[in-house]
Amino acid sequence: MDYAAFETSLRALCHGETDAVALMATVVCELHAAHPMADWTGFYRVVAPELLKIGPYQGGHGCLVIPFSRGVCGAAARTGEVQLVPDVDAFPGHIACSSSTRSEIVLPVWNGKGRLLGVLDIDSDTPAAFSENDARHLTRILAETFQDAE
Repeated sequence: MDYAAFETSLRALCHGETDAVALMATVVCELHAAHPMADWTGFYRVVAPELLKIGPYQGGHGCLVIPFSRGVCGAAARTGEVQLVPDVDAFPGHIACSSSTRSEIVLPVWNGKGRLLGVLDIDSDTPAAFSENDARHLTRILAETFQDAE
């Protein structure tokens, strides 16, 4: 994926925006179209203590509610760490929202005040579709994009 072009486009589209849902929708739209391995791309928003609900996404239907205690998205929210999963069948407690998912990357999304807004989940129907390079670039891009989000 061409992260330089993605980042340039995203900066232009999101300049001055602070609404978290508007930012999420824009990130998902751009990322889903740009990442060649993305089969499903979406956000799960923190809506209550220890609870995620689906936010803006592209692809087939996702799970509506995910507690922090379950699945890859829950692990990212609970630990605050990127979850890079090359084989979802090998991840204990993986929630199969789609039977076609073979690998995924989930990144926690924080605003500049240190508040967890949610997680970004990218699924692929290809095993080992995501890398440390994806994690590094997306972590930086999300931090910049959601810096001033409410």
